[in-house]
Amino acid sequence: MLVSGTQLIDMPVMSLQTGKELARTHTVIINPHNLTVIAYLVTGKTLDYDPSYLRIADIREISNIGIIINDSGEFIGEDDIVSDKKIYEMEFELHNKYVVDEHKKKVGKVSDYIIDIDSFVVQQLLVQRPLLQSFKDNELLVRRSQIIEVTDDLIVIQSGKHRDSAKLKKDKRYTNPFRQSTPQPETIKIKD
Repeated sequence: MLVSGTQLIDMPVMSLQTGKELARTHTVIINPHNLTVIAYLVTGKTLDYDPSYLRIADIREISNIGIIINDSGEFIGEDDIVSDKKIYEMEFELHNKYVVDEHKKKVGKVSDYIIDIDSFVVQQLLVQRPLLQSFKDNELLVRRSQIIEVTDDLIVIQSGKHRDSAKLKKDKRYTNPFRQSTPQPETIKIKD
């Protein structure tokens, strides 16, 4: 199921055991190397650690009441992070990241992104167009397959205009594929 990334921010994190709200998601932690969500920074009054994180692996379900986990033992602190520590420290932010095409032409800024909640992989970027281009279309939807590179400052995408590979043919005559090369008789006479 595809869900807007901003829809998962400030979402309640519910305990499966008690049925109560334990925390709320505050910030998403995205791995910029493969654009996958690995955790959420969470806030709440009853948390043991400051800051506290909820790893994606510890989420049981996402429903209309919030993110459901087993219990408060699923939250981790900074000292518990081992394998992805560098990614947590990067504080990579996808929202408001500049987007350019491969010719370095400005496309816009990321206003939102679409996540597949089964795998927590970013599937699409919603790009807010610059003012002059927004008269034609104010938002652009960029598929994951169009992303060429992600850096600290910007995202490079394919422009969709491939002038070299799509050369126009000089001969613009239309050929009917159903017409045979030799004319056929219109009627056939059968001898008795």
